[in-house]
Amino acid sequence: MTSPAPTPAPETPRLSPYALHRLVAEFLLDNTGSHSPTAIAKALGGRSSGAVGNALDRLTEAGQAALTSPAPRRYAATPTTGDALAIKAGTLPPKAPPAPPVPAAVPPKPAPPAVPATTPDGGIIRPSGQVYRPRKLADLPDVEVLRKLRAAEVPVLLYGPPGTGKTSVIEAAFGEDLITIAGDGDTQVGDLIGEYTQTPTGRYEFVYGPLICAMQEGKVLLVDDATLISPAVLAAMYPAMDGRKRIVVKAHKGETIEAKPGFYIIAGHNPGVHGAILTEALSSRFSVQIEVSTDFDLATKLDIDRRAVTVARNLHRRRESGDIGWSPQLRELIAFQKIVDVLGVPAAAANLIGVAPTEDRPTVAETVEKAFGAKLTPLALGKQI
Repeated sequence: MTSPAPTPAPETPRLSPYALHRLVAEFLLDNTGSHSPTAIAKALGGRSSGAVGNALDRLTEAGQAALTSPAPRRYAATPTTGDALAIKAGTLPPKAPPAPPVPAAVPPKPAPPAVPATTPDGGIIRPSGQVYRPRKLADLPDVEVLRKLRAAEVPVLLYGPPGTGKTSVIEAAFGEDLITIAGDGDTQVGDLIGEYTQTPTGRYEFVYGPLICAMQEGKVLLVDDATLISPAVLAAMYPAMDGRKRIVVKAHKGETIEAKPGFYIIAGHNPGVHGAILTEALSSRFSVQIEVSTDFDLATKLDIDRRAVTVARNLHRRRESGDIGWSPQLRELIAFQKIVDVLGVPAAAANLIGVAPTEDRPTVAETVEKAFGAKLTPLALGKQI
């Protein structure tokens, strides 16, 4: 006996134009939280998740839905989601005919990069107001070398111990034309490129990161402590450094960002810092690598106590020979003189010992005590007054 043919499943009724938009909007209004296109399609009686996704994108463009998660895609209602319920079939005006093509205009020449102001004696005023004294590099002032390399689109990596002035020379070279991101082990791709952020009104909008801002504005991007950032995260900026000069922002609807003239990447690397790793992939993208060390002559010109400068020079030589792993840099010497002005020489010398790493402290203490002619111990709280 032949069994009867199975009854076909009823087809999902075809919707009139914009009806799916209204159904999706009603679902978002009736169901708090965020939802995926697949979940919404299932709740609407097995609609096509692709069609629901398209409707959600249209609602998001109109501000009547919010993309709360780009991967996987999830959406939520906004204060204007209810406006979508007023849409009726045939009430929307027809699309305007495409405008006639406009003849391409000759693009204006980019404005020359901003150059920081200088003092009468040749110092360069940094954005912080501090004065930078240029140093010699390849028979030119260091700031001029960096500007020439930017014009030639040759990426530069500055390396050296913390406090030697890597950031100072970059700020002096580019001034207000500089955007900085401080890298560390927690830096994510979104910190470089951008991510969705909730506004005070509850909506979500994409906020561009420093890399994209520098590309759009034709500015210099300083990636400070670049070698502390995960190589997988750093790889996100490589397309902007090669001949393509573009970034595809997948999190923002696959938007393509083209770098404007003047865009440039420069990075800083502290070799002695724990976790700093200069990978071959990163090193190969910086054609010029410049070592930055403390200018002890400058420290003397800044009227820093000569004994402290002598300590720094001696410890620097021992660090170079591998006896110790730390020596005071210009940053510590400047701080030393400020402490002298507030607490006096003994306290400043004792603090110079205290800021040294524990493993190098005996050698530092011996050198400091010899220079200052006194027995010193790191600053510590004493008995109650």
